[in-house]
Amino acid sequence: MAAAMPTLGQLAGWSEALTRAGIHGGIAVGAALAVHLGLFMLLGRAARLSTSTSDELVFGRLRQPLRWGMVAVGISLAAEADPLIARGWDVAARFVQPALMGWAAFALVKAFAEVLDSHVDKSEDVMAARSRRTRVAIFSRTLGFGIVFITVALMLFGIPGVRNVGVTLMASAGFATLAVGAAAQPALKSLIAGIQIALTEPIRLGDFVVIDGESGRVEDIRLSYVVIRTNDERRIIVPTAKFLDASFQNWTRVGGGITGSVVLPVRPGHAIQPIREAYAAALRAHPDWDQRTGQLQVSEARVGSVELKLVMSAEGPTELARLRFAMREAMLDWLREHCPEALCTEV
Repeated sequence: MAAAMPTLGQLAGWSEALTRAGIHGGIAVGAALAVHLGLFMLLGRAARLSTSTSDELVFGRLRQPLRWGMVAVGISLAAEADPLIARGWDVAARFVQPALMGWAAFALVKAFAEVLDSHVDKSEDVMAARSRRTRVAIFSRTLGFGIVFITVALMLFGIPGVRNVGVTLMASAGFATLAVGAAAQPALKSLIAGIQIALTEPIRLGDFVVIDGESGRVEDIRLSYVVIRTNDERRIIVPTAKFLDASFQNWTRVGGGITGSVVLPVRPGHAIQPIREAYAAALRAHPDWDQRTGQLQVSEARVGSVELKLVMSAEGPTELARLRFAMREAMLDWLREHCPEALCTEV
């Protein structure tokens, strides 16, 4: 049997209800946006009067989530007076409310991470600054991951079917725990490894490390992987757990610079002191030398050659690499100019 066509009275009633709902909703949204605009105008003026830049960072991050949060509050108030809005809002609120709360919490975490990171940049202690920056990065990403996970879970529980599945799983919590634990083992291992790195600090942002024969700077530390930037601008992706399960070299674990050397073979029978004085002069003239260590040592004496070990120090691995190349070239040029017969052709 065909459905009866709506009468003109019903159409007029529906039109009136929709118009009334549109007016109430428009007023609520407009009022919410006006309150948001006025509030952030006052907050922006207060931030400009403050000498700190932290206020602007926090307000900038919270501007968008609070705007839509106020719109949601306005619609919720309008739903109290209009049944048509209330009917639609009851369905949408299950997803909108947790999404907005999660967005605001995520923005707040990122804002405070930026504030702490900006304060770290002002620190004069480079090692302590790198430690704090590493902890801020890892903990903010861990909190962000937790917020996103909880937000998605709350939104899914707004679906009746998913809620029923959740109740069934909670009833058999033992089996569910085993299943979830087995499935999430890699993710949980990476999460725990990231937190452990933040607490124990085997590596930090900016450290120079050597792992699996590859060397470079720690550019980024994520929950599941670490990005290492090599000198030739390659990016090596290493699982976070590997820095806890395997051995690796950290050349900048302790501050105070690092020491390296260059081996220079010469023929026996030549005076060492002039070569030592030339090496000391070349070191003093190079800007990468940090003036901690600079020695010329006779490390080996054979029948056909003598090995001179040029020991030097620099502030970091990059500076040390440049210094080693420069000293090797400078001393070879000096030997070629002042005593070319000392240069070894065979070692």
